[in-house]
Amino acid sequence: MNYPEQKKEVINGISYNYLCHIQNVIKAGNVYPAHYHSYIEILYGISGTYEVLLNGKCHQFAEGDLVLINSKEVHQVNACSQTAGQYIVLRFEPEIIYNSMFHNYLQLKYVLPFLLESSKHQKVIKKATIEPTFIPELLYEILKEYEMELYGYELAIKNHIGRIFLWILRYFHQINSNFMHSPLTNITFIKRLQPSFDYVLEHFADELKATDMAALCNMSSSYFSRTFNQQMGMNFNEYVNYIRITEAEKLLVSTTMNITEIANTTGFSSTSYFIKLFKNHKNMSPKQFRKEFVLTLQVPYSPSASM
Repeated sequence: MNYPEQKKEVINGISYNYLCHIQNVIKAGNVYPAHYHSYIEILYGISGTYEVLLNGKCHQFAEGDLVLINSKEVHQVNACSQTAGQYIVLRFEPEIIYNSMFHNYLQLKYVLPFLLESSKHQKVIKKATIEPTFIPELLYEILKEYEMELYGYELAIKNHIGRIFLWILRYFHQINSNFMHSPLTNITFIKRLQPSFDYVLEHFADELKATDMAALCNMSSSYFSRTFNQQMGMNFNEYVNYIRITEAEKLLVSTTMNITEIANTTGFSSTSYFIKLFKNHKNMSPKQFRKEFVLTLQVPYSPSASM
């Protein structure tokens, strides 16, 4: 069965790598129909009882329980209580933990179990385990930072997510030190592709061909392309363009270079092609992106807002 993909949310023209809110439930029944998205998602029960279907398997959670949903894992939430209830929803892109475009297989191994459909890690961590930890407090802190948007809140949210994710990793490793061994084959493939990642990061402004990268990785062209697609979820040219767009972002906010200069510096064949791809990735033009960033910096910070 084909399930709808929930796209990355865009708020006021800006796509967010993380989202956090309290889900209010007023009656029993379906809260959210089956869907999937690129976010890793955490649910934390405040009140009420629920069932979450993950790839067709049913899991129960209630007050104080934490649910971990993998990136692109099909899931559905149903409320079991007849009375009202609440749970915290925290969604974040894997790149918050680890920038998946800058692959180093030694670091990727920590995130990979939460990106693969084949992962068999524990889905619900019960209240008895979570309650004595700092996890509940950090989830409420993330919610507060997200709602109040005080100066530097983006850094605070990223740091809090990192602490939560590290705790989860160490907890899984403690109860099953082999929980990350299942994706070993994928780690091996990433290691073989590593020379191409490194080369693109150093030479993104140059003309880059998949055939040359295949030779660099000691692979045939067809095998390199097939492996790259499988491991990255995109072809080599799409990957190169992503890297170029990422570099262009940096130049847009840190230099006074015009759009044509940035297009040339980051390896795009034409300014129009650069603008088109940038819009596809960021849902706004490079000019709009630069303007939005400047406007964000100009928003005055009021110390009284934190009182």
